[in-house]
Amino acid sequence: MTTAPSSLRVAIIGAGPAGIYAGNILNRLALEAGHTVAIDLFDSLPTPYGLIRYGVAPDHPRIKGIVKSLQEMLDADTIRFIGNVTYGTDLTLADLRAHYHAVIFATGAILDAPLVIPGIDLPGSFGAADFVSWYDGHPDVPLTWPLDATDVAVIGNGNVALDVARILAKHADDLLTTDIPATVYSGLAGSPVTDVHVFGRRGPSQVKFTPIELRELADIPNVDLIVYAEDFTPDSFSEQLVANNNQVKIITRTLNGWLTRAPRGASRRLHLHFLHAPLEVYGDSRVEGIRFERTEHTGDGSVRATGEIVDYPVQAVYRAVGYRSSALTEVPFDDVRGVIPNDGGRVLDAAGEPIAGLYATGWIKRGPVGLIGHTKGDALETVTRLLADLPVLVAGETADQAPNTILSLLEERGVEFTTWAGWRALDAHELRLGTLDEITPGRERVKVISRAEQVAISRAEALLTL
Repeated sequence: MTTAPSSLRVAIIGAGPAGIYAGNILNRLALEAGHTVAIDLFDSLPTPYGLIRYGVAPDHPRIKGIVKSLQEMLDADTIRFIGNVTYGTDLTLADLRAHYHAVIFATGAILDAPLVIPGIDLPGSFGAADFVSWYDGHPDVPLTWPLDATDVAVIGNGNVALDVARILAKHADDLLTTDIPATVYSGLAGSPVTDVHVFGRRGPSQVKFTPIELRELADIPNVDLIVYAEDFTPDSFSEQLVANNNQVKIITRTLNGWLTRAPRGASRRLHLHFLHAPLEVYGDSRVEGIRFERTEHTGDGSVRATGEIVDYPVQAVYRAVGYRSSALTEVPFDDVRGVIPNDGGRVLDAAGEPIAGLYATGWIKRGPVGLIGHTKGDALETVTRLLADLPVLVAGETADQAPNTILSLLEERGVEFTTWAGWRALDAHELRLGTLDEITPGRERVKVISRAEQVAISRAEALLTL
């Protein structure tokens, strides 16, 4: 067995689930193999948890329960969180190579995947990821959102599309028990929306919703759920899916059950449309409507165009067709796939050869697909490769072993970094705000939105307790 240095030092860029799981697995496997390891977890945000904090709808606290397990991993004090640090500016790749034996990139995917149709850039057309960031109180998005449409289209048949549609259709008062900030509540309360339409190009049996997300739609107060019989055309492939996949069976049964559901005369309506392929967003100076071509099943799981064109007058369009990762400074990036080129987590150069000491995990590694379980598997694969590379990683110049050297460097550069102790202080502060909320006393938490305020509260903690 290769003998590790007294302290293998690893930097992880990105403190969402992918980064935290990678750090936790690395610590466990390194210790089991007789190595010692010091892990620093960096994030550009002052807070940890990534899309769990800023990508999950506020009315889904059960998903945010994942935070509890992530918090336990960081509470164990085997991974050091350092927030409010931007890779590429506050810290360069050269800085990381000088202080660590290896770097794992776990920056995820926070941008909207493009939808290339005419008119998609008209005013009134939005990316779902941006809207999600707004209603989740992300510190780097504007405090207000233009909610001035009575009729809205959401393009996509995944859970994000349902989240966006549900938040748009829900009455703001029904979100008061969640952690939405006052600015978000105010914006949603002023929305004049009456009809939200969700469109997918495939049929009801090919949607990417999960059953629980879908069934929640039926329970939105004072919102009628409407589906259309012409979208439910039988085909052999869909019937086979229903017979062989329990999740598809539940989804199909749920949707078919809604065909006979009578509208209740609610003040808002949520429409689910299938077999609609978007052609263009139209309007002179802003969105006035969206045009689709109807599709039909081919019998092999795909669909084809029918030539039937349908228009829907709407004043806003949200595209929810997936996420995309961002390129990182001095790190190879595949613009077509939107990932860091890698082999099992080892970052590859232009010639397809591994770059010593650089690794990737999570969505930046495999693309924005899969659930939390896939993220854990990703991290295990990447960490296994890293530990297999130990002889190469520690063969040359030893990384700086002083744990606070990197912090001193950040201080010299005027970077107001945050720590785990600082996050715990901010976390406690947000929980207190929930109990003191004037609109709905006893809320679990009220998020602090301002980055400056987050940093100030976090750094009020003693930064020497590192």
